Amino acid sequence: MGTRGYRYKTSHSLAGPGDGGKTGSWRVQRPVIDLERCTPARRKAEACFICWLYCPDCVISRSIPPTIDYEYCKGCAICAEECPTKAITMVDEAGRQEDDEQTCSLEGSRPCT
Repeated sequence: MGTRGYRYKTSHSLAGPGDGGKTGSWRVQRPVIDLERCTPARRKAEACFICWLYCPDCVISRSIPPTIDYEYCKGCAICAEECPTKAITMVDEAGRQEDDEQTCSLEGSRPCT
């Protein structure tokens, strides 16, 4: 039996929160950069950027200081593992949301979501 009939098969799944490369609500941990330990941020010069090099989703900028696009970050922790100065740590996503809610209720100046 040949494979001729299989080449026209398509997915019948529906769009979800992670479609289009966006993370959605399924990420468990997020990377956070400690700028006191980050080599480019400390030196204020283009140096290191190993996190940028190893990021499989290309969400870490090659700027000074480096930034992370959390809308597309999957939380794989490769950047944290490869950072030679251990400037990147993984933080639980649930704890961050609770902190945001507390900050929002204390500030009262920005809308809470």
